[in-house]
Amino acid sequence: MSKSSYFDVIIAGGGPAGASAAIHLASRGARVLLAEQKKFPREKLCGEFISPECLLHFKKLGVDGQMISAQPSSLSKTIFYSNSGRSVTVPSSWFRANGFAWGLSRAEMDARLLRRANDAGAEVLESAQVLDVILDEGAVRGVIVKHAGSDAQYLAPITIDATGRTRALARRVAKRSQKLAPRRSSLVAFKAHLNHTHVAEGACEIYFYRGGYGGLSTIENGLSNLCFIASARDVRSCGSDADRVMLEVVCQNSRAAHTLVEATPCSPWLAVTLETFGRHSLQPARGLLTIGDAASFIDPFSGSGMLMALESGELISKVLAENLKKIRVGNNTVSVASQYCTLYKQKFDKRLHVCSFMRRAAFVPGLASLAIAFFGTSAALSRRATLATRFSSCRNC
Repeated sequence: MSKSSYFDVIIAGGGPAGASAAIHLASRGARVLLAEQKKFPREKLCGEFISPECLLHFKKLGVDGQMISAQPSSLSKTIFYSNSGRSVTVPSSWFRANGFAWGLSRAEMDARLLRRANDAGAEVLESAQVLDVILDEGAVRGVIVKHAGSDAQYLAPITIDATGRTRALARRVAKRSQKLAPRRSSLVAFKAHLNHTHVAEGACEIYFYRGGYGGLSTIENGLSNLCFIASARDVRSCGSDADRVMLEVVCQNSRAAHTLVEATPCSPWLAVTLETFGRHSLQPARGLLTIGDAASFIDPFSGSGMLMALESGELISKVLAENLKKIRVGNNTVSVASQYCTLYKQKFDKRLHVCSFMRRAAFVPGLASLAIAFFGTSAALSRRATLATRFSSCRNC
């Protein structure tokens, strides 16, 4: 095995969580391998809403200029619409003074982050499939990667699963230990870029309807991104045809019916089944830690999924960088993992709990309508509820 097969940290997944962790770690002197299954740029099912706080992370990561060069759209507000058209508005400035959110495709954003990871000193492998984890006495010691037509082993005391909702490495470990629970997919998510929508200028619009909700906002090049969730039962009743689901399910919402009446897809529909929301295992095995959606899948209506990805990447890199000597010399990862899990829970658990309560209303049109009417009576109430989806009680992370 060549010398370059040994690293301090291996990261599987080159999305915002994995790329941000790689950038922070490599910038602080860690030997990092980042293995990404796809070749970038690539499309990704996502709301493509970048909250104002993310812009501060882009600056820390040294990619703010590159992101601006992609010409994202500026989003000054998010408007939540009940089935009947009642609405409540959340200004983007609530999250950052005088700030704007961005609408930017994942193809553009992720490619820029991955290039920055390479420039920062991480070894980046694209079109690299992680075939399996390397286990030694129950601990993950590395991965087996298929790249450029051949298989190779890469070793590290710490491996990070940043593969998103698929949680590919965590599932490998669970399969090995026969603890893999059966997948339950009662929801399906769809995404496409559209022409000819009537979305309000500078707005991200969120529509609630029976069995789900969706978001529409402009991105670069004057296109709109529509990403929505529907019940698997409704999807089956529409013959799994995304256009039919949009027209017959999403457009139950009167505002969606108006904004999408002339809309035409200009990209193929992407679709994935969804399992549970909320937090997953942060340490599926010794030597294996999770970040991003692999650690927690927060409800898309919160608009903070991208933020949590960047925050978790920064958090784990801070913990690992501060303990790099311990990781290298003693190969003692137990206390490091414990520190990460503690800080992660302090930082994210409250917002996940808040979203779990909101979720109960999100999937029931009557409750969603009542919630929108209630929060519409007071900007102070709306602001408090909205900021709770980004709350952190952790001062040291």
